Amino acid sequence: MKLLVVGGAGYIGSHMVALLAERGHEVVVLDNLSSGYRDAVLAGTFVEGGVEDAALLERLLGGARFDAVLHFASFIQVGESVAHPSKYYRNNLVNTIGLVDAMVRHSVPNFIFSSTAAIFGEPEYSPIDEAHPKRPLNPYGLTKWMVEQVLQDYDRAYGLKSVCLRYFNAAGADPAGRLGERHEPETHLIPLLLAAAAGRSGPMRVFGRDYATPDGTCIRDYIHVSDLCSAHLLALDFLAANRTSAAFNLGNGNGFSVQEVIEAVKDVTGKPVPTEDAPRRAGDSARLIADSRLARERLGWRPELADLRQIVRDAWNWECSSGRLKRP
Repeated sequence: MKLLVVGGAGYIGSHMVALLAERGHEVVVLDNLSSGYRDAVLAGTFVEGGVEDAALLERLLGGARFDAVLHFASFIQVGESVAHPSKYYRNNLVNTIGLVDAMVRHSVPNFIFSSTAAIFGEPEYSPIDEAHPKRPLNPYGLTKWMVEQVLQDYDRAYGLKSVCLRYFNAAGADPAGRLGERHEPETHLIPLLLAAAAGRSGPMRVFGRDYATPDGTCIRDYIHVSDLCSAHLLALDFLAANRTSAAFNLGNGNGFSVQEVIEAVKDVTGKPVPTEDAPRRAGDSARLIADSRLARERLGWRPELADLRQIVRDAWNWECSSGRLKRP
């Protein structure tokens, strides 16, 4: 297929581009490099620019017949979305509407959207399935849920087919060591712990040790970035075969506590991990675990890198090989 990957220079997008190229797809990457990196684009044709550039979208989509667009170009920081909601509504919602409008004009039939478990809000039960009520607690989650509803309307009105993939906690790095996670600023637990273990940062703050969990720390469902990418491939096949829109939760279906992740980082790196306790953060749930049975049943998806230490090991190997950290 000929595919446009929007946000293909970022963390998940760059891993996706590499996998698509390995599978023989023709890939065009569109990224404005506001949070991505040009050297992370290992394959395909790179176009510097963003979905906010309507004229550029017209040239791209009007100049080639694309089979699908994969969207990874959202802003993702929950705290920032609360402090600066305009940034999130403009990029995550308005710019995405502009993109799908351009797709409709140029008869691009399929759309893969990176959604999030943040659409569910405070869980009423766990594991969380697709039918769980959607009550986002912040503009980040709300913009993702709004886009999902937009896509439902665009399917009914224009026939645009989409698959929304609701990530839980993306983690890890390319097992071959070519790509990894480098957000600025970094907010994800595993790279922050690796930086603390390597002495590249101060102690890692543990927000709350009094939750109703076995060790008192929050439990989250971590999913290897490579397993996320395999789900996107299967979603493309699903759309081609079924011509119907759908939404799927993506997680391993089991959770690990913050303390368990700390212990895994200690084991993998061979170093102590300095931490300091802090009060609970507002909005943090005790458990967020995915029920991914629907993705397994309808996509045939099976996470292959579900072991926590494997996830941490791949992240550590990339951090070391990239020169960001030093091995013990």
